[in-house]
Amino acid sequence: MAKKKISIGKTLVYLFLICWSVTTIYPIFWVIENSFKAKDKILANSFVLPFGDLFTLANYRKAFNNLNIFQAYKSSIFISTTVSLAVILLAGMAAYALSRYRFIGSGIINSLVVAAMMFPVFATIIPVFSMEYKWGIANTSSWFLTMLSVILPQVAGNLSFAIVVLMGYIKGLPIELEEAAYMEGCNAFQIYFKVILPLTKPSFATVAIFSFLWSYNDLFTQMFFMRTPDKYAITMLLNQLTSKEGTNYGLMAAAVTLVVVPVIIVYCFLQKYIIKGMTAGAVKG
Repeated sequence: MAKKKISIGKTLVYLFLICWSVTTIYPIFWVIENSFKAKDKILANSFVLPFGDLFTLANYRKAFNNLNIFQAYKSSIFISTTVSLAVILLAGMAAYALSRYRFIGSGIINSLVVAAMMFPVFATIIPVFSMEYKWGIANTSSWFLTMLSVILPQVAGNLSFAIVVLMGYIKGLPIELEEAAYMEGCNAFQIYFKVILPLTKPSFATVAIFSFLWSYNDLFTQMFFMRTPDKYAITMLLNQLTSKEGTNYGLMAAAVTLVVVPVIIVYCFLQKYIIKGMTAGAVKG
């Protein structure tokens, strides 16, 4: 069996990718291994593995004792899951309508969807906060209303990206499948749920995962709408910890690990859906 020759160019590409992956992965590993060291030993032994006398669980014990970690996880998971579900529901139907139907104003709506991606959240947060305050859902003592006040801006912020991604995939699907379903007596909603959804699962999975991760890591919106510790999400809790324990690097490393590791686990299990969803639309049609 003939051996495949690896060209110099491909070797250089692999070396570059290896170096890039090391520079990306090592900081995460560095934070995790320093979370198992006492704060007075991190500066002198920051690049030494936590074995023997260096190893301690004190940072994690302090984090769980002093911080309401589980309540913060509950808030984060509730917000991120709700945002993901709302985005795929609304963006999916909007993408299907804009991809397959021509109506008065459809071109303008298409342009507005793309234009909406150009406006950062910083430019809209003040009017959004004023609007939600008038609705009575911002700055309240209700846990559910506080969560809702964070969910609505995050859903709006993710919709444009989701619609653009799903439109690119739906446009690549053969129209003959929908015509056949229409000839069988299916209406627009039945075609969408029975034909479009099963064929666009990878793309929907990509949108759901990215929406979940962006919502999970969104500190800026949480800082405006979460004002009491009992309602903090996990990133807001980390922000408060940083301001209070600015020199306790061990506790900060433990808190960062508690925030980052769940995201890494989610990505490891769902990475095939992310990659498949991002590439499938590019090779269709």
